[in-house]
Amino acid sequence: MDISTLEDKLDEVVEKYKKLNKKISDPEVMNDSQKYQKLLQEHAGLKKVVEKYEKYRDLQQQIEEAREILEMGEDGELSELAEEEIQEAKPRLEELQEELPKLLIPKDPDDKKNVIVEIRAGAGGDEAALFARDLYRMYTRYSENRGWQVQTMSSSPSEVGGFKEIIFNVEGKNAFRYLKYESGVHRVQRVPSTESSGRIHTSTATVAVLPEAEEVEVDIDSNDLRIDFYRSSGPGGQSVNTTDSAVRITHEPTGLVVSCQDEKSQHKNKDRAMKILRARLKEKLEQEQQQERSEARKSQVGSGDRSEKIRTYNFPQGRVSDHRINLTEHKLEQILDGELDLIIEPLIAEDLEKRLEKL
Repeated sequence: MDISTLEDKLDEVVEKYKKLNKKISDPEVMNDSQKYQKLLQEHAGLKKVVEKYEKYRDLQQQIEEAREILEMGEDGELSELAEEEIQEAKPRLEELQEELPKLLIPKDPDDKKNVIVEIRAGAGGDEAALFARDLYRMYTRYSENRGWQVQTMSSSPSEVGGFKEIIFNVEGKNAFRYLKYESGVHRVQRVPSTESSGRIHTSTATVAVLPEAEEVEVDIDSNDLRIDFYRSSGPGGQSVNTTDSAVRITHEPTGLVVSCQDEKSQHKNKDRAMKILRARLKEKLEQEQQQERSEARKSQVGSGDRSEKIRTYNFPQGRVSDHRINLTEHKLEQILDGELDLIIEPLIAEDLEKRLEKL
């Protein structure tokens, strides 16, 4: 982005900031707590940009004044000080020229949220279920490294020790910002332990990463829900299998169905099922109603589409390849052990670059 375009856009931000200053002082707005909070958040975001821009303008002025002194041909000491001031201010100005365009990129409002991750075994039978387990372990380790909390919400174990499906909640700072790039089809190439001829098999698992939805974001009419309670069929001990603790919730207008049976408590299973349903409804509503956001996502790295093939884990070669940014890392074991930033950080950087180009 050229300097004049950057400055024009920043001038627009300053004008918007001034208008917001007036709005948040309006008693009528202050009485509407929801609207007021929203405006305060927007104001806080713009304040950072405006303060950086003010520093940028100050440095420009310093350099301009110092150059005027040099042009006037003042005595040696004054010219020397002016030269020093230019040498000090120029690198700081260049840093801000790099930083300011990034601040103009609209923030994803979901970035700070906790997430619900759904992993489902795809093509490949038992091997796909084992791969789903490996992915679950990778995300668990990655979350631990970042100090996030992981809680299993629903699971469907396979007979060989993998997962046909597992849904879990990740709570922590900027969880969605880092994990949102994981949505899509993950592919594994390896020799299964049951394969006597040493032939490489290809299996898949699908990952969906949903930002956790607040109740105020998704209004669910209780009349639209059909809630069924039934006896759990999976592992969990005698009390799980002999009481109607499992819950199935059907959202009739959309046909979305969520089941939870991992907890012994019917109440806990219902809470978890509602949390998953809320996140799925949020995703569905955004896909249908926010075409503008969908268009913006197309320009980013990966669309977040569950059917998009995003990554291959090749065991014989010890490599992981992310197909969206043509990235290959020969550190398969480390990545599966939770060192996922080796892939995620380049994805974030590439995404930022694409959005800067669009800006």
